[in-house]
Amino acid sequence: MASQPTKTAKPGKVNFASDQDVRWCPGCGDYAILAQMKKVLPELGIPRENIVFVSGIGCSSRFPYYLSTFGVHSIHGRAPTIATGVKLANPDLSVWLITGDGDGFSIGGNHLIHLCRRNLDIKVILFNNQIYGLTKGQYSPTSPVGKITKTTPYGSLDHPFNPVSMMLSSGATFVARTIDRDTKHMAEIFRRAAAHKGMAFVEVYQNCNIFNDGAFRELTEPETKSDHVLHLESGHPLIFGKNRDKGIRLNGLEMELLDLNRGYSVDDCLVHNENTAGLAYSQLLAEITIHPEFPTPVGVFRQIEKPTYDERFVEQMEMVTQKKGKGDLKQLFISGDTWKVD
Repeated sequence: MASQPTKTAKPGKVNFASDQDVRWCPGCGDYAILAQMKKVLPELGIPRENIVFVSGIGCSSRFPYYLSTFGVHSIHGRAPTIATGVKLANPDLSVWLITGDGDGFSIGGNHLIHLCRRNLDIKVILFNNQIYGLTKGQYSPTSPVGKITKTTPYGSLDHPFNPVSMMLSSGATFVARTIDRDTKHMAEIFRRAAAHKGMAFVEVYQNCNIFNDGAFRELTEPETKSDHVLHLESGHPLIFGKNRDKGIRLNGLEMELLDLNRGYSVDDCLVHNENTAGLAYSQLLAEITIHPEFPTPVGVFRQIEKPTYDERFVEQMEMVTQKKGKGDLKQLFISGDTWKVD
């Protein structure tokens, strides 16, 4: 167990920082994510002892040590499984899962998609730096084609996962993306994820200044970010650019860029709707990330309401208990297909 909090009477006034020294490389984007989480947690009004952070393996997975909540630093790729057990054992807990692009989408990919499919009320924060940082710079499942690393010295041949697209297709009911350098936006996305009832997935583009520095430079530098970032706001048209003169519309089954200075207006642009029941729109939006001529969407791609697995699990347990009683564990062990070995 990574950490164990003391009980508090006024959760809204609590400093959620632990007494542990933060051991990330100076300049790492993880610091910004931690700072915004410590800012948002007191606003939720949940006592520290009712919050659990579960992580796997990687730089991001040291996260539970740095918060004064309950925490589990688990094993590689298996954090979703452990988080599932925590939530089902005590559905009243606020459970957060911290993972990285390697931990979450390589060895842990199978577990993560089933967490989405079941729609457990768990909040997943994916630190995506497109590299293996803890093990010193190998390519990861989200590294772009051609990426030169210690394990791909002539350039990666793998086509990377698109985490947002993958989580949408796996059934996550809240899917969002933010960037470590945009701290105000990140905090708001964390708030919205916390408020969502169901599986909430947040991808954070996070700079690894040691092994993959500048991977998201176009999205964070003042002179380029306006033309390369599309902020998603439900009910607002998909427009971007330094002069707000570029837009996106749906042309058949494809997204199309519009120049609002050349015969098009804001009225021609697609209006973002994060509550669309079907997946087609949100998937099209997620897929434009891979096309360099399009901006990178950040914000909430999709948020829908759906019964959670943990709610249904509790209801089923109560129904069976009412029907059959609480049961006898000892009797269960010695009943059914059993045999004795002499």
